Amino acid sequence: MPDVLKAPLVVEFPFTRSLGPVQSAFLTGLREQVVLGVRTTDGRVLVPPVEYDPVTADELDDLVEVAPTGTVTTWAWNHAPRRGQPLDTPFAWVLVRLDGADTALLHALDAPGPDTVRTGMRVRIRWAARRTGAITDIACFEPYDGDPAPVTGSTGVFEDPVTGIVAAARLDYTYTPGRAQSAHLDALTERRTVGERCPSCRKVYVPPRGACPTCGVGTAEQVEVGPRGTVTTFCIVNIKAKNLDIEVPYVYAHIALDGADLALHARIGGIPYDQVRMGLRVEPVWTPGVRHPDHYRPTGEPDADYDTYKELL
Repeated sequence: MPDVLKAPLVVEFPFTRSLGPVQSAFLTGLREQVVLGVRTTDGRVLVPPVEYDPVTADELDDLVEVAPTGTVTTWAWNHAPRRGQPLDTPFAWVLVRLDGADTALLHALDAPGPDTVRTGMRVRIRWAARRTGAITDIACFEPYDGDPAPVTGSTGVFEDPVTGIVAAARLDYTYTPGRAQSAHLDALTERRTVGERCPSCRKVYVPPRGACPTCGVGTAEQVEVGPRGTVTTFCIVNIKAKNLDIEVPYVYAHIALDGADLALHARIGGIPYDQVRMGLRVEPVWTPGVRHPDHYRPTGEPDADYDTYKELL
């Protein structure tokens, strides 16, 4: 039985966004150990604040300070914290309605065990030692049995306000290809490109998925395609990606390999970026020890006629 292929993969996108006056005041307030909500036209106080009333869609800007103490409205125990979560020991995810607020804030509660957490328990904010103007300025909540804490009287006006944030979105997962893709990957180690033909419509799909996306039937007949192909569409990349050692600008293209009925995507090299065009005939360039082509380069052949690839756009 062949070895099962698997690989750890990471999808990461640090999203940079600017802040409006409401979110700016809220995050700057956290930096200063102040929690701000926003008052709606019917008198409710929303924490965390939003810029528009979720009921009436009215624009909101009446900032209101609430207390750093509150009541747990619901909770769930997290017995195995993951990377990047607020605490590295087991904790409870809690919704906390802070004193003075009408909505609840989601965060972590540092508690010794699930038997110590309950709906209705009183908690307070534990502030982070180093605060930068982010939700992580609240390190977590902790049990508290005192009266509502006093507020500072802040109006939401601060020096050096936070005007933007970077939200790091990341997904770590282990990918295991099925039978069809494993055969495709094994063929690439021999510098061959193999797809599968649908027994119904006779189209050849590369890379194969084990089933025809058009007919919905399983595929099993292997077909070697390429290695040459035709550029069907392309884009010019002008922003350098993190951890990618390729100088910009460069071209990323959809390439219809000879004999395939589905275009795959790859980088185009060996030609100035502004000379890449639809119909350009290309061939793979392999790097020793690498499973897949590093890029595709022009073959020197005449461009393909549009009618030969128009169905693959």
